[in-house]
Amino acid sequence: MPDTITERCEAMGLRMTDQRRTIAAVLQETHDHPDVDELYARASARDPRISIATVYRTVKLFEEAGILEKHEFGDGRARYEDAERDHHDHLIDMHSGEVIEFCDPDIEKLQEKIAAKLGYRLKGHRLELYGVPIKKD
Repeated sequence: MPDTITERCEAMGLRMTDQRRTIAAVLQETHDHPDVDELYARASARDPRISIATVYRTVKLFEEAGILEKHEFGDGRARYEDAERDHHDHLIDMHSGEVIEFCDPDIEKLQEKIAAKLGYRLKGHRLELYGVPIKKD
């Protein structure tokens, strides 16, 4: 599997305009979960000719191609991340909206155990936890 979002798009036969390449590069470099407005701000800072409509169309194309994963963390905004990133789960801070990525081997084992107990072999999952910070005295 090609390494970058642009390479994966090309391998899938997607037409890659300069603007799509810019959006793909911004997505490749991001380590957070930007929404379309954030992607637009980052991409248009590199290429002012990029419109918000282009970002919407490109994100939809990349999502339909399986290159991006869409997340809805309960704040009314669709957020995106590279579908080829290593597996991880999310903890969403309900006060700040911060999304914290984590992977816990005990949770992974427990999910597999539950699936097996119910007669299934786990092929994938998505775990989102929602919480508020614990106040420290």
